[in-house]
Amino acid sequence: MTNGFGATSTTDDVLAGIDLSGKRVLITGVSAGLGVETARALAAHGAQVVGAARDLAKAERATNEVRAQAANGGGFEMVELNLASLESVRACADALLADGRRFDAVIANAGVMRTPFGHTADGFETQFGTNHLGHFVLANRIASLIVPGGRLVNVASSGHRYSDVDLDDPNFERTPYDPMIAYGRSKTANILFAVEFDQRHKARGVRAIALHPGGIQTELDRHMAPGELENLVAQINAQLGAAGRPPFQFKTIPQGAATSVWAAFVAPAEEVGGRYCENSQVSQITDALISPVSPGVRSYALDPEHAKALWAKSEELVGERF
Repeated sequence: MTNGFGATSTTDDVLAGIDLSGKRVLITGVSAGLGVETARALAAHGAQVVGAARDLAKAERATNEVRAQAANGGGFEMVELNLASLESVRACADALLADGRRFDAVIANAGVMRTPFGHTADGFETQFGTNHLGHFVLANRIASLIVPGGRLVNVASSGHRYSDVDLDDPNFERTPYDPMIAYGRSKTANILFAVEFDQRHKARGVRAIALHPGGIQTELDRHMAPGELENLVAQINAQLGAAGRPPFQFKTIPQGAATSVWAAFVAPAEEVGGRYCENSQVSQITDALISPVSPGVRSYALDPEHAKALWAKSEELVGERF
């Protein structure tokens, strides 16, 4: 699919001329970075945005501009959500269900990256538990609130290339812990979750999409040691240079959030449902990647049988059937 958008397109580029008045959106992770920009862009085009955050005071400070730029009936409100606690996730879902207002899009944006080895409140490895299982329970519990024609958008990452999910040892009980492998597992899970959610809900007109926002310097890299990010970029550029490719460039935050708003409201549903996207385009499946930042998605991340198996394992881990 070619639409004229690319790596440098911003949220305002992809939403140009689009009126989202009357649309309602839930976005997780609105206390910094991509979540704030996604909320700002959608509210500025008329959407009613519900932002979910663990630290409401921090999110309140971070989202002043979201409220300031809301236009055409757009608005912003917040709900409390700690994805590393299923008690918090279920309380958030219960509150949204009790409120009863529907959503045109749910954007699962929040996440952690390369954390030291640890566990969520429920005993899951931190990255898998937060990035995948928290969103798995939230999205499934409020699935009935997504209107026909609505979408679930999972913000994944090219980091999925570092590892497939490990359904036999999801919590690194027998595997030596590596923060990037753990991140890769969680991001692959985000994609597989979208694949199976799409399969289960597309008959009623609800589609699910996973995406890579691009390399952006946000709070997500806060667990990296001094100099670690610079060394990683140097390695990537060496790989790209050896292949005759131009060096890696970070995106701005408005460029990074562009694919989220594009996937939620601009892209044709039949072209993106159950797919993985980047640079406001559908990505091609490729297992022969030049570097971690080369375009493309690993085949294991879109495998439908693999997605079903992850779904079943996730239900087992959280103790709920959806």
